[in-house]
Amino acid sequence: MTDITNTPPRNNPSRIDLLALSIKRERLAAGLSLTELAKRAGVAKSTLSQLESGIGNPSIETLWSLAMAMGLQVTRFFEQPQQPLRVIRANEGMTTYAETANYAATLLADCPAGVQRDIYRLKVQPGEVRLSQPHPPGTVEHVVLCSGSAHIGPASGPVLLNAGDYISYLANVPHVFEALEVDTTAVMVIEHS
Repeated sequence: MTDITNTPPRNNPSRIDLLALSIKRERLAAGLSLTELAKRAGVAKSTLSQLESGIGNPSIETLWSLAMAMGLQVTRFFEQPQQPLRVIRANEGMTTYAETANYAATLLADCPAGVQRDIYRLKVQPGEVRLSQPHPPGTVEHVVLCSGSAHIGPASGPVLLNAGDYISYLANVPHVFEALEVDTTAVMVIEHS
């Protein structure tokens, strides 16, 4: 897994910079000073100041403490603008680590407010391509390929995924799932308003 501080492609803010902006945005939206948030979260004011400046690599515990102190889900710190297509390979993504356990968590997608999600476990065999007709506008499908390989996504441009890869795409157009290996498995989440 990649560390939260890995350098992104040029001309894009780093992952830690995005996290820093999110923490500050949420603190200001909550009307809290650095001192008040640090006190509520049980973290040093200097630590919080460094995080908001894009310095440091916060642990899962620190992020949870900050989120709980503001009454938020921790995923609010990782919200990104919705994209029509997003692919996260098995060794990519914004990952945070626990302080004391061998535990890493990579957020693949957060759930927007007012949205419902259905979760499916898929087992697909090679052969005929599964072509799905368009869902209502605003529907997004998220797929984590667990084993095998497959072409997944909009019918006009499916993406080759291997075990561990993640994809999300707007499902208001025809979309496909084509297993390339026997007993290809996946977890699919359908998100709709």
